[in-house]
Amino acid sequence: MLGGWPVQRVEPPTASAISGWHAGADLLDSYGVHAPADGATMRAIAERALGAPPLWFKALMAVSDAAVTPFGVRTSGELRRARPDRAYIDFFPILSESADEIVLGEDDRHLDFRLSLLRQAGPHGSMLIATTAARTHNRLGRLYLRAIHPFHILVVRAMIARAAARC
Repeated sequence: MLGGWPVQRVEPPTASAISGWHAGADLLDSYGVHAPADGATMRAIAERALGAPPLWFKALMAVSDAAVTPFGVRTSGELRRARPDRAYIDFFPILSESADEIVLGEDDRHLDFRLSLLRQAGPHGSMLIATTAARTHNRLGRLYLRAIHPFHILVVRAMIARAAARC
């Protein structure tokens, strides 16, 4: 909870640049939190959410990287090095950004994912919404999503609360 406003599950916003991913997604969720408007760019908000992750997140990523390496799934380190021509936030490549949304993501042979951080005006002020959409291509992608799903929820909720707390 942040200043009386808890992180809550919300409907995936149709105004998002990734709304075309909603249909057919094997994983689709959105979490929102009310956040005061601080004039920050979406890249700065994404940096607050994902940059310099806490130790528990780094530990989860190390376990995940070790578990997926034998199956040919790219690790977070490999994602960071995959495209030196791209801008990144931690290991997430930036795909697009506008005044009110930044989209991160990657396409891989097992699954493709998108993470949108969208700032929307609402009846009680500004809301920051994190939407994740993933599409799997094979059994390994589906197994990976199933394995990480409980951790994904914890990470996304913590990430968005972290971004809003620093507004």
